Amino acid sequence: MHRGFKREVLLSKRALSIPVTFLMLFVAMLGIISVTYYFAIEQVNSRSGMLKMATARQDMLALSESILQLVGHPGSARIFEISDSGGRINVQPAANILTLSITDGGEIADTTFNETIGQVIYELPFSETADTGLFLKGDSRTVVSQKSATITQLAIAKGDQNSEIQLRYRPKVSYVAAGVENGNPVNNIRIYIVNLNTSEQMSLYGKVPLRISCATIDVASLTYELSYAPEFLTVNSILGGSS
Repeated sequence: MHRGFKREVLLSKRALSIPVTFLMLFVAMLGIISVTYYFAIEQVNSRSGMLKMATARQDMLALSESILQLVGHPGSARIFEISDSGGRINVQPAANILTLSITDGGEIADTTFNETIGQVIYELPFSETADTGLFLKGDSRTVVSQKSATITQLAIAKGDQNSEIQLRYRPKVSYVAAGVENGNPVNNIRIYIVNLNTSEQMSLYGKVPLRISCATIDVASLTYELSYAPEFLTVNSILGGSS
């Protein structure tokens, strides 16, 4: 490698592009329901549905924060209670495949991570909502940088039967220039992953207490020693089939 190679940090919906010689994956493993008469009834039902939606939204937002507060603290745990909003809470550890690959357009072309990282879904008690496609937190990007958006991806989506609130976590990438070794610049790339695939699978209605715990933090590392100065390394992320 050579000194002073061009450094670029590019962020797009598909990937982050950054120079690198050293890559680390930090995977936090976390485990975890008459005309007037009919018009009046319809109004009551509508207001009830709005209240249930608001409660479910607040619960899922609070749950997402509770999970993140335990990241980085192995052995820590807390109880979080999902309110009865008329729907069903689904914890799906075997869902949501995350595939991470890296390339510099030259010698480096590796798949560094490819497994399910789980998700939590609250299935709403109605099939349609005008809010389908709305992100309550985060956005559609499948990878984010250390200094940009939250890793939380919380959205209202159309499920197999009913509308649902989907909670997922996307990877976060950070870049650090780590000095010089043997006359060559060293650049560290760190990828942080919140992994829910050790959770207990469940599908429950009503008020549900959930025990959230941080089991371990697994660290995997890759080192690349290059004879040339790459201008960038592209980290591609495919999360739940989206890129």
